[in-house]
Amino acid sequence: MTDTRIRVAALTPQMDLGPREARHLHVLRLKVGDSLRVFDGGGGEAEAEIAELDAGHAVLTLGEAVRSAAETPFPLTLAVALLKGDKLSDVVRAATELGVAQVQLLVTARADAREIGVQKLMRLQRVAEEASKQSRRAVTPAVLAPVRLTDFRWEGQLFVAQPGSAGRMMTLLDWSAPVAVLTGPEGGLTDEEATALIGRGAHAVTLGPRILRAETAPVALLGAIAAAGGGEA
Repeated sequence: MTDTRIRVAALTPQMDLGPREARHLHVLRLKVGDSLRVFDGGGGEAEAEIAELDAGHAVLTLGEAVRSAAETPFPLTLAVALLKGDKLSDVVRAATELGVAQVQLLVTARADAREIGVQKLMRLQRVAEEASKQSRRAVTPAVLAPVRLTDFRWEGQLFVAQPGSAGRMMTLLDWSAPVAVLTGPEGGLTDEEATALIGRGAHAVTLGPRILRAETAPVALLGAIAAAGGGEA
């Protein structure tokens, strides 16, 4: 059994791969008859065998299903304000490794940007795909186009990182329903934004005595969930 994992469109008895994935198999020196794992990005994962392989094409045959232990009991969402430069890529990569089911980009009052281009959104989705492979997840998080903070909706609990708050996420966290965490831009959410979210049922929580950078805060929140066993069903 190899450590190779391949993303496929769907887990079907026979799966056709295109030139990109076929080249990847060649680079790994795999051949017809070798085994690997396939996942569909939606939680399905299984063993597979290479049935055909040439320079630009490969065919896999489906084997036994594999139960993934890398997911949270209910979906975990990261809602994060738009950040400039490559910061969003770093956040999406780390968030994927730490178990989120989706990343919702937000436009907030102090956000570094007001919109994001289609190409950059596609790049962020590719970052999530690569990170899901690396971290051996069966789920590839969706990176969702930005919405205004006032339009953001969530299920279950929402935890908002807000300096000076008394709440501690790990004493409030309840995995009987989906969970979302929300972090702001450099400079944080405005008092009005935080108050509005709390009025809608969100919990304001502390990240400790230090002020974290906008790209560090989401990783800190998600890391706390992962360390507490959030990836154990």
